Amino acid sequence: MILKRRTTIFFVSGLFFFLPIFVGAQTPGSEVVFSIEPSYDYSGRQAVTAFLQQIGQNAYFYIDNDYYRTQSPGQKTEISDAINNLSREFDSVIYPKLREFYGSEKKPGIDGDDKITVLLFNMKGEAAGYFNPADEYPKIQLPKSNEREMIYLNVAQATSSWAKGFLAHEFVHLITFNQKDVILGISEETWLNETRAEYAPALLGYNDSYEGSILQKRVSDFLQNPSNSLTNWQNKKSGYGVINLFSQYLVDHYGEKIMSGSMKSPKIGIASINDALEKNGFQDDFKLIFTRWTIALLVNDCSFGEKYCYINLDLKSLRVTPAVNFLPVTGESSLQVFNATFDWSGNWFKIIGGGKGTLTFDFDGDDSVSFGVPYLLCDTSGKCQIQILSLDNLQKGEILIPDFSSKYTSLIFVPSIQSKMSGFEGTEPTYTFFWKVSISSNQQEGGGGAEENSGQIASLLAQIDQLKKQIAALQAQISSLVAGQSTTCLSFQADLYFGMTDNADVRCLQQFLKNQGNAIYPQGLITGNFFSLTQAAVKRYQAQKGIIQTGYFGPLTRAAANAQ
Repeated sequence: MILKRRTTIFFVSGLFFFLPIFVGAQTPGSEVVFSIEPSYDYSGRQAVTAFLQQIGQNAYFYIDNDYYRTQSPGQKTEISDAINNLSREFDSVIYPKLREFYGSEKKPGIDGDDKITVLLFNMKGEAAGYFNPADEYPKIQLPKSNEREMIYLNVAQATSSWAKGFLAHEFVHLITFNQKDVILGISEETWLNETRAEYAPALLGYNDSYEGSILQKRVSDFLQNPSNSLTNWQNKKSGYGVINLFSQYLVDHYGEKIMSGSMKSPKIGIASINDALEKNGFQDDFKLIFTRWTIALLVNDCSFGEKYCYINLDLKSLRVTPAVNFLPVTGESSLQVFNATFDWSGNWFKIIGGGKGTLTFDFDGDDSVSFGVPYLLCDTSGKCQIQILSLDNLQKGEILIPDFSSKYTSLIFVPSIQSKMSGFEGTEPTYTFFWKVSISSNQQEGGGGAEENSGQIASLLAQIDQLKKQIAALQAQISSLVAGQSTTCLSFQADLYFGMTDNADVRCLQQFLKNQGNAIYPQGLITGNFFSLTQAAVKRYQAQKGIIQTGYFGPLTRAAANAQ
């Protein structure tokens, strides 16, 4: 796990000058008390005493005294040998290659020393290490600063085959601080900071042998929750899997220069990736790449197109298994599903089955954001076509597939929100989307020719158009009748939410919202269906009442409505 802490710096008397703090001579065996992050420590300590075990050309390696004393003589030897090997690997591979690729750490650092400090102490669980930017500032500003160019590793992982990869990962964070915060005066968004660090083991060749590699671990982490957001960083294992596999795809198709270019860009986050793409002659942008990546995770087959697969042979078998939704194979049927998701999260759904007739797929997303909805339609011969669902400004779209069950085996769609482009720090909101799929029987079975079928389709479309007009007229009559009656909805006792259909309480809510005036519910429809118009009206009402605008008619919003 990685700690990426935002640090607030207070400036006194207009200007602040960083003065080098020179550390005395450091010799093997000398002890130092270091401040540590208690949430990472095995026993919640805030400080640890450590001794200097190894001095390399570019780094000091300190070991947690308390942990080391509990080890047997054989274990102590194993740990010492492992750290000596880490020091040599850092000097010969990690340090020179990462500095050449991403840029230099601050050198000399705040302590006036060219060497960085690596502290290995006993961390919780599977924590691998962290970087704390507070160490880059004097104690007078941040009392818990260690006043060193410093990274932290879990001593329990020191003998692991992953240790050198973890060391490389944390060193990238140290480089990033200098390249972005110090030189450019900007702070990188956490998700991209982690993405560059996650790519370091691959860059250094540590994933060349896939079995037992960090990449293999990240694939496993990813498959635990492939719908984890790429940009909404929560410091979870599945999140590391998502950013790692995105970095592998990005480099596979656009080259390593996009990773290094985004580091050197004067921009951060998505904008820095787009900047690097443009400067390297690519017309594709982040949004298109993300969409293609979600499809590649589903099919991972270059025969669909060169961008719909991984080039890395170790990832050729990687595929996301979509959530399967089965329609009965006889008669008419329908299925309605309500979902919520974050920005830049992949979601995979598969529809199979269905009786004879036309499949209708309707998508309705929160219209305060923008969705991308690619889909695959696979026929009985095994061929699939990739298309993009066209959405209107209310984020609604529809697909009609005649004779679905006889011609096709599945419809797979991959919705994602692709709106927010920056500011991915802190708690991110979720947004809702609703989809419905139904099978309606054909009026006639069997044997007509193309001309006859064309006539039937035209007739059906005319009937559908007429029915829509009748439904609209009936809804208008109902709304008029309800508006002329005194409501029997004395209070709201249940939570109401997006996706509810033909619900009496929703009708009461819609009447209530309509009574608030056009500023709240300009459409004024009383349908019993809680879709985007009702959700938008609830959000306006919540804004009026000073309630967080979620569109969910829950306890706080109900209380406000019941008090009127």
